Amino acid sequence: MQQKILAWPRAMKRLVVVGMDVALSLLATWLAFSLRLDNPNWPDEVQLRVYVLAPLLAIPVFIRLGLYRAIFRYTGQAALLTTAKAVAVYGTFFLGVLLWTRWDNVPRTLGVLQPLVFLLLVGSSRALARFWLVGQVQSVGIQSRFLIYGAGMAGAQTAAALGMDGQFRLLGFVDDDPTKTGRSINGVPVHAASELADLVSRKGITDILLALPSVTRERRNRIIESLRHLPVHIRTLPGMADLTSGRVTVQDFRELDIEDLLGRDPVPPDPELLARDLARQVVLVTGAGGSIGSELCRQIAGQQPSRLLLLDHSEFALYSIHQELQALSLVSGWAVELVPLLGSVNHETCLLEICRQYNPHTIYHAAAYKHVPMVEANPAEGVRNNVFGTLKMARVARDCGVARFVLISTDKAVRPTSVMGASKRMAELVLQAMAAEAGQTCFSMVRFGNVLGSSGSVVPLFRRQLAAGGPLTVTHQDVTRYFMTIPEAAQLVLQAGAMAKGGEVFVLNMGEPVRILDMARRMIELSGLTVRDAQNPDGDIEIAITGMRPGEKLYEELLIGGDPALTIHPRIMTAREDCMTWAGLQPCLEKLARACDAGDKDTIRVVFGECVGMASQ
Repeated sequence: MQQKILAWPRAMKRLVVVGMDVALSLLATWLAFSLRLDNPNWPDEVQLRVYVLAPLLAIPVFIRLGLYRAIFRYTGQAALLTTAKAVAVYGTFFLGVLLWTRWDNVPRTLGVLQPLVFLLLVGSSRALARFWLVGQVQSVGIQSRFLIYGAGMAGAQTAAALGMDGQFRLLGFVDDDPTKTGRSINGVPVHAASELADLVSRKGITDILLALPSVTRERRNRIIESLRHLPVHIRTLPGMADLTSGRVTVQDFRELDIEDLLGRDPVPPDPELLARDLARQVVLVTGAGGSIGSELCRQIAGQQPSRLLLLDHSEFALYSIHQELQALSLVSGWAVELVPLLGSVNHETCLLEICRQYNPHTIYHAAAYKHVPMVEANPAEGVRNNVFGTLKMARVARDCGVARFVLISTDKAVRPTSVMGASKRMAELVLQAMAAEAGQTCFSMVRFGNVLGSSGSVVPLFRRQLAAGGPLTVTHQDVTRYFMTIPEAAQLVLQAGAMAKGGEVFVLNMGEPVRILDMARRMIELSGLTVRDAQNPDGDIEIAITGMRPGEKLYEELLIGGDPALTIHPRIMTAREDCMTWAGLQPCLEKLARACDAGDKDTIRVVFGECVGMASQ
């Protein structure tokens, strides 16, 4: 029945509602007469005029105030207030006509009583229609039954935003605050966190939505970890701006990523350090469209340099970050000139023209090929980009008098086993050798591990594999990696670069390394699914061990030597490592260049073995 009504043409639906309001106006008039005269009303000829007057006044007022544009199953507080306003306007006209005409046998108090009864009937009809329509949808198409973890303002707004979605049914709130337990929010009970397992089992809960925007990362991690054993799908809030706008649906709630377990509460940045090389300066970011490069651009733009130069060899990546930054600048009111530059760090003439034309104060060199198997399969191109691209950019920076040059390096440069790692260590040696030479440019490097969500990262790969039904692929059961969120890494890079005196290798504190197999299990469990293995052959998603790839290491390190030196920032250290002089490094670079030109993979590996101690395959 409900589906048939929803399928009616809009004009027919409105006609039915108008007819219902006419009937309700007549009923309200009869009830008002009966209540006022204390007897069931059988209208005489004069009183019939009132019965005609009521719908003739009510329907035009309702049309004018838009009551027939509302959709009953989405009726909320705003629509009910509009209804009250419309009846108030109608009541004013109704009372005015009765006072003016002074019909016999028509009490003047009817002008107040009838609109009040009419408001009660119209409001009730809208509410009943809404509950009937939504209830029918839920009874037919209900798929998910959910709880909201967090009974604060965000939880209440979440419930209001999702209240109209017939595919989900809110069965309760959960909160750790004992003063909220046992109470209710808009008729929905608030339960203690200790009751969660029983609630999930007893009420058949399928989803838990986290509405905890203000808790610390550590507290949030503990809550998520406590939910892992429950057979539920865990999701979290979108941005609060979207939530309060009223545009949010269930589909807008984002999946829990593994960063919700691995991320840390960031250390508040030092404003003076952040702004030192950025505010009112000209800044160049190479690889501006990449994962790290784009986040560097966002944070640099927030410090309002006079000009931000975006250099990338990918047209689409450059277009994307340029458009995003333009939109952010418009919203935030940043007075920064954005200059998109399409080019490669291997084109030294192009780099020279850029630096001469724009005279950058600081360069953040994020351009690199970083996918280990891809560079392993194409070593010459990887070396050209990572080693000689860095050399050319650094040489141009020195020749043009750039004040600061910061290289984005990687933990794979430490005792490398891959061409990619060896190329990044060689790039570090290039900058260390140039820093030892006299010059105006302050060269430094910032070394860190994997960033969550970057291109080539395991997290987006696992997400795609989960969406496809598995399996999740892990190269080795013991492989571990360091992880950090992209915003935290970029923020620390900017602060580390500002502390440089020349030649430092800064190392970011990445926290504890994470076992990739454990990460895969967490992502499966946080999706409300189970791991299929020998102990649970009926599970949902399998984890497949595929074997180590060429150049891959079981464990990553951040330091070549030991005993790093502390800095003024608790998560930034400086490595104490040996380096080569330019005289010692130059013959290696010349030999490496000839090997790249000849496409000689074996010689590339030999040079890397001699210079950076890359392990042979």
